[in-house]
Amino acid sequence: MVFNKVIKKAHDYGVLVMFSHTIFSLSFALISMLLAGNGMPPINKLIWILVAFLGARTGANAINRVIDAEIDKKNPRTSVRQIPQGKMNKREVIVFSIVCFLVMVFAAAQLNLLCLILSPIALFLMTIYSYTKRFTWMCHLVLGVTCAAAPVGAWIAVTGSISLLPLFMGAANTLWVAGFDIIYGAQDYEFDTNNGINSIPARFGVKNSLLISSFFHVLAMIFLVIVGLLSSSLGIIYFIGLAIIGVLFFVEHKIISPDNLSQVTIASYGINQIVSIVLLIFGLIDFFI
Repeated sequence: MVFNKVIKKAHDYGVLVMFSHTIFSLSFALISMLLAGNGMPPINKLIWILVAFLGARTGANAINRVIDAEIDKKNPRTSVRQIPQGKMNKREVIVFSIVCFLVMVFAAAQLNLLCLILSPIALFLMTIYSYTKRFTWMCHLVLGVTCAAAPVGAWIAVTGSISLLPLFMGAANTLWVAGFDIIYGAQDYEFDTNNGINSIPARFGVKNSLLISSFFHVLAMIFLVIVGLLSSSLGIIYFIGLAIIGVLFFVEHKIISPDNLSQVTIASYGINQIVSIVLLIFGLIDFFI
């Protein structure tokens, strides 16, 4: 009985923080880590990087659910989430978030001083994102910048410094995430406009927002190409992976339109999970061959 309750609670937390979406920034972080160290870092550093990443990502998603609980309750699409449904209460999720953030800061301290110094900035971004939809349509870009802390942070964790290459990797991560988040947000156009929620679809309309999303993904591809050109460790296999990603982007934007958003979840999440996996696999193969 106790075991079943533990399993159910673990499942609830996994759904709460959308654990399956961890891959979205993990691929960027791992590629950046390898490029920073010109190979696999020492095992203890690798472990702390992963701990910091998982702590940050899990805590950010959990606190987002708390901050957005009242909005989620009003929106028919999100009213089935754990907090609006009463399956989890805000207090326990807040405690869970705090623990995750403390784990992230502790892991940052084990990596190097710069990681520790910059950790409050990461915490600020992970918390403020959830409030941005209340005052700016640029919330999608704030989410992208928050996610981009993964590849930039991984580079700093290995080198203790910052350089141009991880910034290009972070820019690609930012625009990629912002692009598919706009697509996902398009389905809430009516709810957002009727309830004063800021988003690019609500500000510019669904048709224009899908064009903006496409533009962001084109820019993301350009930045990923620049990363490949700047790095001596990446070559033809990496660029083949980018070609596949380009095709996936094309399909992603082809299967949706202002008049047909029925495939929004597949376009925004399903295809982009594949994009992330392709980037990781082809990057790893190119790096180690």
